[in-house]
Amino acid sequence: MKAIIYRDNGAPGVLELVDREVPVPGPGEVRVRVAVSGVNPTDWKTRSGATNPKQFPEVTPHLDGAGVIDAVGAGVDPGRVGERVWVFMAAAGRPAGTAAEFTVVPAGRAAPLPAAAGFDLGASLGVPALTAHRALTVAEGGPSRLHPGALDGKVVLAAGGAGAVGHAAIQLARWAGATVISTVSGPAKAALATAAGAHHVVNYRAGDPAAAIRAIAPDGVDIVAEVALGANLALDLAVLRTRGTIATYANDGAKPVELDVRQNMMLNTRFQFLVLYTVGEQALAAAAEDVTAAVEAGALPVGEEHGLPLVRFPLSRSADAHQAVEDGTVGKVLVDVA
Repeated sequence: MKAIIYRDNGAPGVLELVDREVPVPGPGEVRVRVAVSGVNPTDWKTRSGATNPKQFPEVTPHLDGAGVIDAVGAGVDPGRVGERVWVFMAAAGRPAGTAAEFTVVPAGRAAPLPAAAGFDLGASLGVPALTAHRALTVAEGGPSRLHPGALDGKVVLAAGGAGAVGHAAIQLARWAGATVISTVSGPAKAALATAAGAHHVVNYRAGDPAAAIRAIAPDGVDIVAEVALGANLALDLAVLRTRGTIATYANDGAKPVELDVRQNMMLNTRFQFLVLYTVGEQALAAAAEDVTAAVEAGALPVGEEHGLPLVRFPLSRSADAHQAVEDGTVGKVLVDVA
């Protein structure tokens, strides 16, 4: 099979296209013939060594993808052979992700892909959708699972609604019944956030964004799904309701986070920091079930007309795909494998 590997951390140029033996699934595992592989910021950060040192002599990158199960290991229902699936966290703690024609993953990390959903959508789920799910299910008194009505009466602020996680947060929050506000940096991204389903879009670089958000939500925002905590904290606190939650999954721009302790005491602010690597298997499994249900309901479409442009590369140009994500390309970067 064809596979992308790297042996050392470094720039995208460390990625190589090689021939490897088709892997054999072990007990509790499935083998997936990968059709499309999704690229996330965590993939290039792991490859570069920016987040974690390389754990294995050789690594095939990418956490997310979609394809068809073609073999199962002991203890797995053989009826799953032929099942279309979306794969998540494939390379987490393992040497081989989805940047290959075949990948082997624990059976629970290959979720059924509803019949109406294409492989592009399946490969776009994973990290963005599971992260958004976690951000929306950690509030005090809020739901731990998402379904229609779960967020009725709540106001969600999705920071950076044109990003992959922001896009998923808009879609999942709207599916669950919330009023969704998204902050963006300009008209082009406003159009994407609106296409994703945001009820209201606010340009945080123009006018008084806090006043604009308060005009929409006079009692404040219940949940903030935050991508740039240092840069956006003052705005978040200006619009957060008492006992509201700021769920942060990144700190784009790397601006230091400085907390006014008394201000947050008076608000009873809840800060939830999150990363999927350590969220726990129970939370991952629950999120995967809810995301699959949302896909089945048609609530998580992708493509420019739905607010998330798709940017494609062939497997042989995986290095270019990594560079595109590292450069902040707007949209979802996909690698066509099959």
